[in-house]
Amino acid sequence: MDRLFAMQVFTRIVDSGSFTQAAKEMKISRASATSMLKQLEKSLGVRLLHRTTRSVNPTADGRFYYHRCQNILSEVSETEDILSQVAAMPRGQLRVDLPNTFSRMEVIPRLTGFCETYPDVELVLSAGDRVINLVEESVDCAIRIGKLLDTSLVSRSLRSLPQVTCVSRLYLDQYGNPEGVDDLEGHQCIEYRSSSSGEVEPLEFSIRGELQKVHLPVTISVSNGDSYVAACAAGMGIIQIPEYHIHQQLDEGSLVEILPNIRPSPLSLSVLYSHHSHMKPSLRVFIDWVVNRFG
Repeated sequence: MDRLFAMQVFTRIVDSGSFTQAAKEMKISRASATSMLKQLEKSLGVRLLHRTTRSVNPTADGRFYYHRCQNILSEVSETEDILSQVAAMPRGQLRVDLPNTFSRMEVIPRLTGFCETYPDVELVLSAGDRVINLVEESVDCAIRIGKLLDTSLVSRSLRSLPQVTCVSRLYLDQYGNPEGVDDLEGHQCIEYRSSSSGEVEPLEFSIRGELQKVHLPVTISVSNGDSYVAACAAGMGIIQIPEYHIHQQLDEGSLVEILPNIRPSPLSLSVLYSHHSHMKPSLRVFIDWVVNRFG
């Protein structure tokens, strides 16, 4: 016999004055309610109810037991409520994977507010340009830039990231400032090769709503965003990169945007997590924070 459930049935019988009504409220049969009350009386060794064809009333022992049951059931309910609230509080370790430069320049400077709001959440950040497998590496969520390769993940789109085509002052002095795609003959570029897929994308320009790809001689190939910018700053060629990445260099004038009227298409920014992930409170509030900051 489930003693707590039997207590609930007994208190419902006393409250309603009816086995039938109590059974209905507890979603059991009247016969089950009657059997449970008999088992309870037998285990206690006392009679709990006076039963007639017209009424059901507690005995003196039954009234005493009724009040004790109310206290016990109230304590159990309150304890379960407290534990449910604790379980719903964001806490514990949360593993997040981020693009290296985006983490350093955009996410980490804004994280203070999140950490102050959720002091019991321990963020474990990994940052790099390699696209990892969230499930295999036990990562709760990731922020990704550009085309999503893994369609098995749940994704939420954030804002788009404008891209710019740029060169260094040194390169500009040597090769001149092209006014259009046709003027790129004789220029050279720095190649960015994905460390995950190995893909290489040529320069891309949006001309009257259509994308035009341009292949230029390559001086150097890199697979890291910071190396990509460093090679450009050294005057080694043209790059196309999200504007946030070189905002400071553009302001300082060490890098210069070229062909601003035919910028490449913006890149998508997304937050991802696995279909198999349990949406624990810490993950839920972090995703909400990301959407609010970068959506």
